[in-house]
Amino acid sequence: MAFIEIRTYPDPILRKLAKPVKHITDEICKLSEDMIETMRLSNGAGLAANQVGVPVRLIVIDTHLSKDNIPIVLLNPTIVESESEDITEEGCLSVPRFYEFVKRAKKVLARGVNLKEEPLEIECEGQLARALQHEIDHLNGILFIDHLSPVKRNLFKKKYVQNPK
Repeated sequence: MAFIEIRTYPDPILRKLAKPVKHITDEICKLSEDMIETMRLSNGAGLAANQVGVPVRLIVIDTHLSKDNIPIVLLNPTIVESESEDITEEGCLSVPRFYEFVKRAKKVLARGVNLKEEPLEIECEGQLARALQHEIDHLNGILFIDHLSPVKRNLFKKKYVQNPK
């Protein structure tokens, strides 16, 4: 396993629509392993492939959010159902040192495929639901700052973009 550099805002790859994974190859398996390592070493809850410069529909979610010891690896994920809303503080490995409250669905049903090409369905709520939505947004070129009100987005630009350190 290897640490991969995490791309940070305003890197253009973060705004790219990720392409579906058509075949699970050794490269995709290696990428998922490296993403898990990178996510954990960076103390993240999840990571999308385009955050490490690879615009494919692959996300990983850390195990402290799931019921077992194995990280969630989901290819071509989609949210098929969502229910109620919640506002909680969020951050992002691609927008370091910036946290803000974001409205997300409280419960979601997500579908995708695992590394064995088996269909995977995840029905969850709370932090795991939030992480799934956040990472799937990445695959669609959406950052959590895009969910902010215009006033908060302007504050973000003034604080973060003009003074990134």
